[in-house]
Amino acid sequence: MKAGKFLYEADMTQAARPYIRMNGAGNAFIVVQAFEAPFHPTEAEVRALAAPEVGLGGFDQLIGVEPSESADAFMRVWNADGSMVQTCGNALRCVGWLLLEATGKEEVVIDTLGGPTTARRAGDHQVTVDMGQPRLDWTEVPLAEEMDTRGIELQVGPIDAPLLHTPGAVSMGNPHVVFFTDQQDDAFVRGSGSLIEHHPLFPEGVNVGFARVIDRGHIRLRVWERGAGLTLACGTGACAALVATARRGLTERKATVVVDGGELIIDWDEASGHVFMTGPVETERTGLLPQS
Repeated sequence: MKAGKFLYEADMTQAARPYIRMNGAGNAFIVVQAFEAPFHPTEAEVRALAAPEVGLGGFDQLIGVEPSESADAFMRVWNADGSMVQTCGNALRCVGWLLLEATGKEEVVIDTLGGPTTARRAGDHQVTVDMGQPRLDWTEVPLAEEMDTRGIELQVGPIDAPLLHTPGAVSMGNPHVVFFTDQQDDAFVRGSGSLIEHHPLFPEGVNVGFARVIDRGHIRLRVWERGAGLTLACGTGACAALVATARRGLTERKATVVVDGGELIIDWDEASGHVFMTGPVETERTGLLPQS
């Protein structure tokens, strides 16, 4: 794969490293190609790049795209707080689109710390990603103690009148907890999400979803993302929300998940057990990372 083709207009002769700023349904990424030279920033370096004064525009995740012996590429993901995470569904669509454009293929394989996945074209700047089978056992989420993940023993607020309770727990390669609630305002999501993100029940931390079922084919979702905060979209969060609502019989196995940045179509295929996510990809600009 030609680096210049992958990064479009970015000048690979520059000493600084080129990047592409992209978003998937509003979820903002800085994508850095690392085929020729390794890209392994420290937590402090990631946080510095995410700072508003740097000029990158801020981001939810920093993405490194590396060579892979078993796939078309390996995708490494850092949250804006510098923590490295297993995977990111919206980033998979963005990186998938870049690889599809660069290779001319109709389908590519992307490996991650959460395991490999495939991405295929689904229309103009639309990509479908096979997110694999959801991990539903309490040990796989993971939880600190054994519970039925269809509705775990967790609540926020007074014991006799909790504001939130009995969420579903799902791993989509990263841990998610999904509350079923009509309360989705910014202050509530920020306050509750930041409280639950580091709850001792979740030894690896957790992404916190707030899902309102509109009807059996539509879910309104807001997500407090582990290490990133309130985001315009979370692809794995949308998948987890569909799985959690379907397990409770609140929706069908395929639904449109409406997030702040747009819409994602999530299909939990009954035959394979895999979750497929389809949504938009947007390239905003290219540039060069500031040199330290």
